Amino acid sequence: MATPAQSPELSHRTPPSSELPVRPESHADDQFAGQAPFSSWGRYPNYDATIVPLSWQSDFPAVLKKFDGMPGGALAVGMGRSYGDSCLLKDGHLLVATGMNRLLAWDQEAGLLTAEAGLTLAQLLDFSVPRGYFLPVSPGTKYVTLAGAVANDIHGKNHHVSGTFGLHVTKFELVRSDGTRMLCSPTENPDWYAATIGGLGLTGVITWIQIRLKPIVSRLIDYEGIQFHGVDEFLALTEQYKHVEYTVSWIDCSSTGKNFARGIFMLGDHSKIPDELTPSPEPKLVFPMDAPSMALNSVTVSAFNTLFFHKQIKPRVRALQDYEPFFYPLDKVLHWNRMYGKSGLLQFQYAIPWESAREGTIAILNEVTKSGLASFLAVVKAFGDVRSPGMMSFPQPGITLALDFPIKPDKSFPLFDRLASMTLDFGGKLYPAKDARMTASQFQTAYPQWQQFARYKDPLLTSSFWERVTQQ
Repeated sequence: MATPAQSPELSHRTPPSSELPVRPESHADDQFAGQAPFSSWGRYPNYDATIVPLSWQSDFPAVLKKFDGMPGGALAVGMGRSYGDSCLLKDGHLLVATGMNRLLAWDQEAGLLTAEAGLTLAQLLDFSVPRGYFLPVSPGTKYVTLAGAVANDIHGKNHHVSGTFGLHVTKFELVRSDGTRMLCSPTENPDWYAATIGGLGLTGVITWIQIRLKPIVSRLIDYEGIQFHGVDEFLALTEQYKHVEYTVSWIDCSSTGKNFARGIFMLGDHSKIPDELTPSPEPKLVFPMDAPSMALNSVTVSAFNTLFFHKQIKPRVRALQDYEPFFYPLDKVLHWNRMYGKSGLLQFQYAIPWESAREGTIAILNEVTKSGLASFLAVVKAFGDVRSPGMMSFPQPGITLALDFPIKPDKSFPLFDRLASMTLDFGGKLYPAKDARMTASQFQTAYPQWQQFARYKDPLLTSSFWERVTQQ
């Protein structure tokens, strides 16, 4: 727990329930009940691990003594929404921190919220939206913890304007396995601040975080959707609407010929017309079971892509849209990852710099199209030049493309190996939070600063991802 000298403004009492709506996320209940194996959102790979709950800021590093130094290492995790093995530790100890979800301080005038590391973005929004504040940067799901957002330095639809999540984190407390507690900010222990933001949870355990939120007057988004045909039209729209806060595009990666790389460019700003600010209702839809392995194939995905592209009867539509479907369209269906079947899914996401972005994106889309392993959750957007504060942060100016594929080892693994190699050839890099296949050589080439970062790694914390990509 932070001492008064470290953080005099914090109150370490638990606020009344009326002040902080903390609702359990039902889709996580079965994962965090102490069973093994623990899986990531991609459900691949699956590793056995000892589940150790952290409920109080004082639990770490005291819990290390209970497990005699924890042979096999330890890793603090949250909601398990990373896709690959960055939130896994084979035969190790996973310190599940979702029980540390208390609000500690709130400055209404400044929009500064201080909360424990296990608070989810969903819980934060339930508190902040009725008070006229929204996340400064949001990923495509709100079911991630504050610490997870920092550890992966997440990005959103407004990277070109607001940068990454870490840029809006004013300070946090980092606890090392030897008991050292550090207040980290851009001016206090700035090297540890930079190493921890985007540091994949390996520098220590974050106990609490202070973040600056952005004011809003409505739940609504001034939305516009524009059909485009091809990468060049996407790039032209990106340039035309670079002043709009939120931009992202769905892209069809199954069609060929005149329909190659067609898509919908989606943009929006927070509505400036005051409206009622209420918490979001809890999701009620649940994907009930694992879909058959043949459910997602080139035929069904191609049909979905055609329907999705033509759902806009007009080439351009404008509407007022609630922020939930704009930011979190998949969150309304719990366990949606089951649609990929029992074997799970792989996600591939790259960032290719501008000088090779057009050529690289076209080449990679062509490779995906030829493979017959079409992705219907294909998202492309531009990264801006707002510098990320984290030493190991993923975003860089250029284009990022994210693709989801069902796991078919004989086809999807070779495809991912080819796509990763192509990404490096175009000067790009892959996103560790989404990765399950990157080789040590590919990681070390794309992240040459990894050895500098390793000096900040806690000696008792590690992950299956880190063990995989730092092999010499």
